[in-house]
Amino acid sequence: MAEGGRRREGGGLLLALDVGNTNTVLGVFAGKDLKAHWRLTTRRDGTADEYGILLRSLFETAGIPLSAVGAVIVASVVPHLDGAMDAMCRHAFGCAPLWVGPGMKTGMPVLYDSPGDVGADRIVNAVAAFEQYGGPAIIVDFGTATTVDAVTAKGEYLGGAIAPGIGISADALFQRAAKLPRVDLAKPKGVIGRNTVHSIQSGLYYGYLGLVGEIVRRTKAELGGAAVVVATGGLSNLILSEADFVDHVDPLLTLTGLRLLYDRNPGR
Repeated sequence: MAEGGRRREGGGLLLALDVGNTNTVLGVFAGKDLKAHWRLTTRRDGTADEYGILLRSLFETAGIPLSAVGAVIVASVVPHLDGAMDAMCRHAFGCAPLWVGPGMKTGMPVLYDSPGDVGADRIVNAVAAFEQYGGPAIIVDFGTATTVDAVTAKGEYLGGAIAPGIGISADALFQRAAKLPRVDLAKPKGVIGRNTVHSIQSGLYYGYLGLVGEIVRRTKAELGGAAVVVATGGLSNLILSEADFVDHVDPLLTLTGLRLLYDRNPGR
């Protein structure tokens, strides 16, 4: 994918795109000010034209002309859509997007065994968390996968843990257990479910609360016993009402990270 990223003449706004497996999050920045943002369902079969039509509708509703956008930055974990997103940006905004990936200046050393294996969204979140909240930091992202990532006090990305997201687990339970129904993801009234639906909700909700809490506890210990914990992701609000191990909830963390990375890569 072409690097792109040069600002188009006449446009002063930055469009940040976070293409995830379940949702695509978009934000429009004027400097550090987030003017508008949206969360959409990721359609893996979407074409450049279809995504372009959707963006035009969103921008029109927000009262932002497409011509006001002069640059685009994209983080994607869905390679199948990269071509469509690239073409859409070039056609709709007249500029090639800057893609988050190897070779980009992040300002954060990546100490992973194979730095290129780290998902773009994990690095973006780590950069934003360290910039916003300092370090050492632990970032919990409740998305398609649940990730827990660690950043040192010096601002180095160490790595972390990846677990199936709560939605994936719910789907697997429904598909593999013939008598169990598909249920809405919701906080149950209590741990002891008095019917099948509530029992499943209890297992999913408190199971993930315990899973993430234990990983965070052990991550803190490996970091030396103290770290700020930042949570983000589309499903974060579901879990976090009882997650006393979280210090900050920042649903726009990834968009902030994309803006920071664009600013750190002028001229690319």
